[in-house]
Amino acid sequence: MVNVDEKLEPILNDVLRRNAGEHEFHQAVREVLESVGRVIAKRPHYARNALIERICEPERQIIFRVPWIDDHGQVQINRGFRVQFNSALGPYKGGIRFHPSVNVGIIKFLGFEQTFKNALTGLPIGGAKGGSDFNPRGRSETEIMRFCQSFMTELHRHIGEYVDVPAGDIGVGGREIGYMFGQYKRLTNRYEAGVLTGKALFHGGSRARKEATGYGAAYFVRRMMQIKGLDLEGRKVVVSGSGNVAIYTMEKFIEFGAKVIACSDSNGFVYDENGLDLDLIKEIKEVRRERISTYVLRKGGSARYKEAGSIWTVPCDVAMPSATQNELTGKDAKMLIENGVLAVGEGANMPSTPDAVRLFQEAGVLFAPGKAANAGGVATSALEMQQNASRDSWTFEKTENRLAGIMDNIHDLCAATADEYGAPGDYVLGANIAGFVRVAEAMDALGVT
Repeated sequence: MVNVDEKLEPILNDVLRRNAGEHEFHQAVREVLESVGRVIAKRPHYARNALIERICEPERQIIFRVPWIDDHGQVQINRGFRVQFNSALGPYKGGIRFHPSVNVGIIKFLGFEQTFKNALTGLPIGGAKGGSDFNPRGRSETEIMRFCQSFMTELHRHIGEYVDVPAGDIGVGGREIGYMFGQYKRLTNRYEAGVLTGKALFHGGSRARKEATGYGAAYFVRRMMQIKGLDLEGRKVVVSGSGNVAIYTMEKFIEFGAKVIACSDSNGFVYDENGLDLDLIKEIKEVRRERISTYVLRKGGSARYKEAGSIWTVPCDVAMPSATQNELTGKDAKMLIENGVLAVGEGANMPSTPDAVRLFQEAGVLFAPGKAANAGGVATSALEMQQNASRDSWTFEKTENRLAGIMDNIHDLCAATADEYGAPGDYVLGANIAGFVRVAEAMDALGVT
């Protein structure tokens, strides 16, 4: 394990003390501080004016009550969050997550990661994240609509196209964004298209936004492998999850000539050595909203389902953890390495534990961290903001071409930064330092704010 530079150790200890019990946030801050000691050695002025301490402290944390009425007429209460972490580079930008695991520590970790991820895109957006412990699973359409309207009734006071621009995340797709946009429009009496991204096309949404995070992760991994002289033709790929990110990661890898052989949901995973039927997965998850286990019942043949097992026991050339944080453990990493994995790309936010990351790096496995590899979603959200500002609508091809260029640029920036700081091939260090430097330079230019 890399140690935090002794000059930064007091800062880390202060973060741990001030944010007790927020383990994911601690993990995210530690990872960045482990990298930036090299920056301070080269640019000591970053240590002045408590710049690093300010980067680790959100600009604003909002926690609010969300009351709503279920289909039985009972009042339900959930908790809503918005952490506006850093606006040095532009308006706050980051998704909204609806999941029972959501708490302030989770949202702070996501907002902290989002700040550096957004900086890596090179686009003028700051970092934020939001959400609620509301569980949409099993809820009716009208219950979800009422919850979204209540959530936006409070959130609308804190957002705007020049202030904070939320998007979707786990549990929040186009349907939920539509309900929230409708409530924002009703409350403000303004058709402010740029206040939310991930909207439907007829509300100013961007083509390729739904696909962007998954496509972007595949583009990043392809570039990472190309640099090492490796191609994707015929490679076996395993993708955890079966939401938007996972589905469109699979789609792009198949387009690149790879064979996707396994995907999962929270109950288990499906596996087929001959390759998964992506059209059937889309029908099950996007249309029918069923569990992934039904894939085997409908597909038959060589398809298999394993309940509650680890998808990372499936031998593969490329592993793409694309479900949730800390899903891929050190034990999983050992299994993947023993089975000959060549590359790992994080489609989710911080899905690999620190032990897993260390093992991959020690084994020489190409490793793409989430803040770089999954930046395609927020990059395309920023492109949606551009289109909204100019009252324009781009073709799918134009948007995807912009996305591909941004992902290649992020890869090359991370690789060049790792080289500059004496750690060639270390994309974790490269991403952390490159994102940190962009935020730090912008904050330094603004003075103490």
